[in-house]
Amino acid sequence: MIEKSEIIRLIEEKLENTANYLVDVIIKSDNIIVEIDNDKGVCINDCENLSRYLEERLDLSAKNFELEVGSAGITSPFKILRQYKKNVGNEVEVLLKEGKKLTGVLKEATEEGILLTVEKKIKPEGGKRKITVQEDIPYTFDNIKSTKYLIRFK
Repeated sequence: MIEKSEIIRLIEEKLENTANYLVDVIIKSDNIIVEIDNDKGVCINDCENLSRYLEERLDLSAKNFELEVGSAGITSPFKILRQYKKNVGNEVEVLLKEGKKLTGVLKEATEEGILLTVEKKIKPEGGKRKITVQEDIPYTFDNIKSTKYLIRFK
């Protein structure tokens, strides 16, 4: 059996002096899936080079494993803090564990959680019409089920 810790060690060794970073390693019965990311986007050559590097060192054919190396998709949920930090300033969709879905601008990401700027419509005291205000709301990672980059077509 191929150990996940060994795969992670090899990946981190290969990516050490690059802009790419490891997001996830998933090992199934006959398949290893590796997701990488880059603050400016992953190119196909990066995936190909990492795949060849791992194949040379793990001898996957003898163990009857398939290897998939790809980038974390733009619509995939964030899995690590660096992906949150990469998206500070971008509009995101946050699904809370309680089931509530929010959209807003990711203002900050720390080890503890995020700060999300959301727009709310409120009726000012004495006013006739509602106005839109922005509010910064903190969420800990314990309360977040998933966060995704929000794509809007205008």
